[in-house]
Amino acid sequence: MSNSNKTRRGAPAKTRAAGTRTGAAARARPATSQERFHAVAATRIQQVQEVLGEMLQWQYPADAVLSRWLRAHPKLGARDRVELADGVFDVLRHLRRYRQFAESGTGPASRRLAILGLSTIFEPAKLQLALNADEQAWLEHVRGLDERGLAPAVRWSLPDWLAERLGQLEGSEALIQALNQPAPLDLRVNSLKAERDAMLQALAEGPAARFAPQATPYSPWGIRLQGRPPVNRWPMFERGEIEVQDEGSQILTALVAPKRGEMIIDYCAGAGGKTLLLGAMMRSTGRLYAFDVSNARLARAKPRFARSGLSNIVPVVIDADNDQRVKRLRGKAHRVLVDAPCSGLGTLRRNPDLKWRQHPGSLDELRALQARILRQASECVMPGGRLVYATCSVLPEENQRQVEAFLAANPDFELLDAGEIIKDRCKNLTVEGPYLSMRPDLHGTDGFFAAAMQRAPAGRGA
Repeated sequence: MSNSNKTRRGAPAKTRAAGTRTGAAARARPATSQERFHAVAATRIQQVQEVLGEMLQWQYPADAVLSRWLRAHPKLGARDRVELADGVFDVLRHLRRYRQFAESGTGPASRRLAILGLSTIFEPAKLQLALNADEQAWLEHVRGLDERGLAPAVRWSLPDWLAERLGQLEGSEALIQALNQPAPLDLRVNSLKAERDAMLQALAEGPAARFAPQATPYSPWGIRLQGRPPVNRWPMFERGEIEVQDEGSQILTALVAPKRGEMIIDYCAGAGGKTLLLGAMMRSTGRLYAFDVSNARLARAKPRFARSGLSNIVPVVIDADNDQRVKRLRGKAHRVLVDAPCSGLGTLRRNPDLKWRQHPGSLDELRALQARILRQASECVMPGGRLVYATCSVLPEENQRQVEAFLAANPDFELLDAGEIIKDRCKNLTVEGPYLSMRPDLHGTDGFFAAAMQRAPAGRGA
């Protein structure tokens, strides 16, 4: 074979190799910032749309659906998870208004909902990279709408029945607007293991500083953080020095005002947040019963009890009616806390799906359940002892009216002044009237209600 043939036959091979290297180099070219933003925004729209598809079936609580979806996608980074959660929950907060806006435009309405949710998170220029021309025009049109022309229930994104109930409350519009805002994260310092000032300093000087930690204005144990910090991975959380608990929840627990050595019952302990504070206030003395009808809820509370260092907590799963262990404690408890099952409408900042999951029929069922539990729990209060009824609702029918009905049927109990009880611990909090009523628009907490009642001492008639 001649050298010329070798050259001619070898040339294409070199050319192919060079072409391969050129193609590889092109594929290895770093993506531009615009390409990265497009990929992120497009992916996030798809993810929010997918999660909403499951949530809006209303079979399970929104946080449970999101947690399950995230567990199925473990490769998502922390920022991805935050953006996804923020986008989804923004849609849930403004669902009725967004659905009205989504009636226009083209393509799947669920995609338009996702775009609206993410439009509050992404800069407009970044989000538009993932939108086609029609979607960009539609979003620009929506942004230019005057929401003041919408019906109040649509503007507030509430079902009609709830808009009517909340609209009857004093300062209703400010309350509704506050309930439609994301909530900060409140921590409670475990006074058995740490002091708030020292914990604040540690947080401010460490990686948590970017979450702007500051003391809560009313609770002496609280620290407020902004954003979505991974608290459950922090060493002080693992050591039981801090717990997640809204400031309003801390204050209503203070209304119980337990003393060392007493017998206390947390009648609806749930995940145990209030139980933990009660135990710390008792300095781990006496006996603190954590009752709940759900074995699963108490099981989730047990790791928290273990971290806390408390030794006086007795978790007990009780029957909903005629529980023998409850009967054995009749008239023996110094103080009983009833954090009753309720609509949860005071927690809409954290659980916006509740306004779509609740309805007047479910509210009637809850009111009957609250009255029954309050009656049962009251039987455990000793003469001269204290009964505290609480909810995380802002509706009078779950709150003041329940207390009024109970007092009318149980003349051996009298209403105490909540402000007088908590004024020493919560020095900056002024409470008007006998009830403790916390609101996000007034106090920066979730919506909470509590009333303290005292049973007549032995030997004194009602």
